[in-house]
Amino acid sequence: MPPSQKKKTLLACITPILSSLALSMASPVLQADTATATFAGGCFWCMEPPFDKLEGVISTTSGYIGGHQLNPTYKQVSAGITGHTEAVQIIYNPDKVGYQTLLDVFWLNIDPFAVNRQFCDGGSQYRSSIFTHNTEQQQLATASKGEIQGQFDKRIATEITKASTFYPAESYHQDYYINNPIRYTFYRHNCGRDKRLKQVWGDKYVKS
Repeated sequence: MPPSQKKKTLLACITPILSSLALSMASPVLQADTATATFAGGCFWCMEPPFDKLEGVISTTSGYIGGHQLNPTYKQVSAGITGHTEAVQIIYNPDKVGYQTLLDVFWLNIDPFAVNRQFCDGGSQYRSSIFTHNTEQQQLATASKGEIQGQFDKRIATEITKASTFYPAESYHQDYYINNPIRYTFYRHNCGRDKRLKQVWGDKYVKS
């Protein structure tokens, strides 16, 4: 076989191997399955801690959801002009913590009777809501709300809504309770959050 033909034959054998190797190296390492949950329960600073401490929760992000304006800012949302509500978006491993557990934690950290407000913060931007990401979450949230309603005579005001675009809040809002513990504690106490949660939920409520 002529040298030129041998070279072509060798390249024909090696090329598929190199292509396969390159594709393998370019492919990202698969991560464990994750899921997303989004809840609005008033000031998002206060909604991060109870979820952060759960095993299986990978991250919590404070942000805005449920409005009509693109890329809203905190100043706009807090003024109540964008339709958004403050919320926390949770990335979690469903093999370690179930959505039902997240729902249970959510309820114990909100005032379910308050309409367009939570504790000292008033306006639709502080309404409580469960934003569902799929049919299973919708069904579990609806059943959970029904169960909670059965425990009280007053109407549960918390909404259940299909999740829309979630906009992460400005960086200084993230992990606020960790980065600004004194200011966070002062705000939480003055807002009467823990006092009201104790009134609603009694011994079921454990401060985060």
